[in-house]
Amino acid sequence: MARKGYHHGNLRQALVDAVLPIIEARGPTGFTLSEVAKAAEVTPPAVYRHFEGREDLIAEAARQGYGIFADLMEHAYETGGPSPLAKLETVGRAYLAFARKFPGHYIAMFESGISINRNADLAARSARAFGVLERAAEDVTRHLPPGRRPPPQMVAAHIWATAHGVVELFARGSPGTKSPFPPEDLLESAIGVYLRGLGLIPQDA
Repeated sequence: MARKGYHHGNLRQALVDAVLPIIEARGPTGFTLSEVAKAAEVTPPAVYRHFEGREDLIAEAARQGYGIFADLMEHAYETGGPSPLAKLETVGRAYLAFARKFPGHYIAMFESGISINRNADLAARSARAFGVLERAAEDVTRHLPPGRRPPPQMVAAHIWATAHGVVELFARGSPGTKSPFPPEDLLESAIGVYLRGLGLIPQDA
C-alpha cells in the first residue's frame, strides 16, 4: 500500500489514533515512531512535523484521554443519583468504564510515566477530572463537624487509588478473569468499607 505522506486532513490526530492501539497492545514503551508512521500510512519524517519524539506523542494521547475522562466523570457526577453516596459510586463506575472503553488513553495517562505537568493543558484536564472526585468527596463529608471532617482531597485521592487498583488487578487484561466478583462490585464495596471506617456512612447502610 502506498504511503499517504502528508495528505492526511489532520495528520496530528491520525498519529494519535494510530498509536492508541499500539499502546494498548505493547505498552507505552513498546513501539517506535517509525511503527506509528507505518500504522498511519505516512513517512517517518512526517511524524516529526508534529511530535518531537515518542514521549511527546504519548503526552498528547494522555492529554486527549484526560479530556474524555473529565467529561465522563462530570456527566457521572451530574446524573449520579439523589444522594452524595450515589454520586460518588457513579463517578467510581465511570472510572472503570473509561478504563475499559479507552485502554490506550488510560495507559498513556497512568502507566507511561508522563508527568501531568508536562504542559499546561494536560495539567488542567487532569485537575478537572480529579476535581470531580473532590466535589463528590466534599459532598459525602459535608455533614460531619469540621473537627472530624477529613480533607476532601485526601478522600478523593484514596478513592482514586482504590479505583486504579481495581482497574489494574481486575478490570483490564487476563487478571480480570480471576476475580469472582465484578469490578464494579469490588469498587462499590471498597468505597463502602472506607467510608464506614471514616464514620461517613452508617454501619448498616
